[in-house]
Amino acid sequence: MIGILIVAHGALGESLIQCATHVMGARPALLEQFGIDTHDDPATLLPVMQKVVKDLDEGDGVLILSDIYGATPCNIVSKLVKQNSVEGIAGVNLPMLVRALTYRNVDLAKLAEKAMSGGQEGVINFTEAACKESSAKDASK
Repeated sequence: MIGILIVAHGALGESLIQCATHVMGARPALLEQFGIDTHDDPATLLPVMQKVVKDLDEGDGVLILSDIYGATPCNIVSKLVKQNSVEGIAGVNLPMLVRALTYRNVDLAKLAEKAMSGGQEGVINFTEAACKESSAKDASK
C-alpha cells in the first residue's frame, strides 16, 4: 500500500485527516501529516520528515500532498521527492485526499494522477442555476 503524507501550514493536515476519517469511516492506515509553523526551521525539519517518509514506505512508495506551491511546506517536499518512490502534489484538498486514499492499490505515478484529478474535479462553482438544475434532476428520479 502506498503511504500518504500531508505537509501543510499549521493544522491543515490534521484537519484533512480528521475529515477523511469521517468520510472513510475509520482512520486510514499509512496516513500521516506534518504541520509547518511560522518559526519552524526547514533545515531542522527535513531529517525528521525524511524519517516519516521512510516509515510510511512499505515498498510501494509515498505520495506527499502539500498545500501551496512555492511556500515553505512545498519547498521542503521538493527535497523529499525521489523518482519512482516519492511523488509530491501541491494544492491538497479533501476531494484529492479521499481520491488518493481510494486508489492506493495502483502504482505511485497513477495514484498521483488520480489524486490530482480528484482535487481538480472536486472544485465546483455553485451557481443558482446549477443548484436549480441539480434539484430538478433529483426530483425527477
